Amino acid sequence: MDLNQALTILKENGYKYTGKRELLVNIFQEQGRYLTAKEVLDYMQSDFPGLSFDTVYRNLSLFEDLGIIEATEWNGERRYRFQCDGETHHHHLICTRCGRTQTLQVCPMQAILGQPDNFEITGHKFEIYGICSGCSNVEKHSSGELINQHG
Repeated sequence: MDLNQALTILKENGYKYTGKRELLVNIFQEQGRYLTAKEVLDYMQSDFPGLSFDTVYRNLSLFEDLGIIEATEWNGERRYRFQCDGETHHHHLICTRCGRTQTLQVCPMQAILGQPDNFEITGHKFEIYGICSGCSNVEKHSSGELINQHG
C-alpha cells in the first residue's frame, strides 16, 4: 500500500480527500510499522492541534474497513499499519518494542494442521511477537554496564 493506492481507495468509495486523511496516510507510509492511535494522534497534533481521539479512531476504523490499514492487538492495545499488498500469503514477525514487522513467507498452519477433514479454512492470522535485532542491540555504557540502545 502506498499514498496513491490509499487515496484511490478513498475516492472510489466516495470519501473526501482531506488534509487529515492525507497526513494519516503519510504517517503510515513514513513510519512503516504498527502504531497506536495515541502515536497517530501525537504525530498529527502539530498540524492539527485541535484534533480529537474520536476523529483519529473514526479514520482508523474507516481505513481498516476499506483495507488501507490492518490492525493487530498486543499488550491490550490495538495497533495499526499499512495493509500488505496481499499478493502472496504470508504472516509477520512483529517487534514489540518498535512495531516494525518482518514478513514470514512460510505458513505455520500447513505444518500444524495440513488440510483438516470436514472443515474449510476461509482465513487465519498468525503473528509472532518478539524483539527485532535493532532493538536488542546493546552497547557498553561508559561505566561498563550494558544498556539498551533505545533507552
